[in-house]
Amino acid sequence: MNTYRTTATATRVLRQLRHDPRSLALLLLVPCVMLFLLRYVFDGSPGTFNSIGASLLGIFPLITMFLVTSIATLRERTSGTLERLLAMPLGKGDLIAGYALAFGTLAIIQSALATGLALWVLDLNVTGSAWLLLLVALLDALLGTALGLFVSAFAASEFQAVQFMPAVIFPQLLLCGLFTPRDTMQPALKAVSNVLPMSYAVDGMNEVLRHTDLTATYVRDALIVAGCAVLVLVLGATTLRRRTA
Repeated sequence: MNTYRTTATATRVLRQLRHDPRSLALLLLVPCVMLFLLRYVFDGSPGTFNSIGASLLGIFPLITMFLVTSIATLRERTSGTLERLLAMPLGKGDLIAGYALAFGTLAIIQSALATGLALWVLDLNVTGSAWLLLLVALLDALLGTALGLFVSAFAASEFQAVQFMPAVIFPQLLLCGLFTPRDTMQPALKAVSNVLPMSYAVDGMNEVLRHTDLTATYVRDALIVAGCAVLVLVLGATTLRRRTA
């Protein structure tokens, strides 16, 4: 990997996104809108919003980053841009790292906006530090970016990229402990949930929700989510193709 090439790739991607207001709105505003709607859906039961709002603060950015990243990367391949780039002295690692850096920058902005809205506008009550909540939200967004880059290698069209969402995101959403505690699930489902990164993202959010100080469980959960993001990025670099078959 070359730092200059990685940075140049990230700059190019950010420049393209600047001229794509719909993608920017999906990335930056949709998680905030969803949290806002959720808060007033449970307006008569603020305790419900407090119990699930922190978890969804991590899940919404993951989903939006997954969608936009997978579609944007696929668009590069189908338009021939990716093939031209890889014909230059640009390695797959440089390309994947550049995309991760560009979308990671947007993930920071997205996570900060959503966390600030939840805490200071929608009155989400958390026992722990807001910075710890922001960290998990950011790691979730980066994980969504990594997953989007990875699955884009297996899609032949933007429609197929969207179709990967039920296969990649929905099982994690159902098994992450958002709807029911993972300890109460069937043993087989609990075993599956134990290897899904979204489960640890939700657990990390719940640690901030319940504890005033940094806990060992929170550190473990954050490291697992970060490690999964790095692993998926490496897999994305190895499976990256120049063009769509």
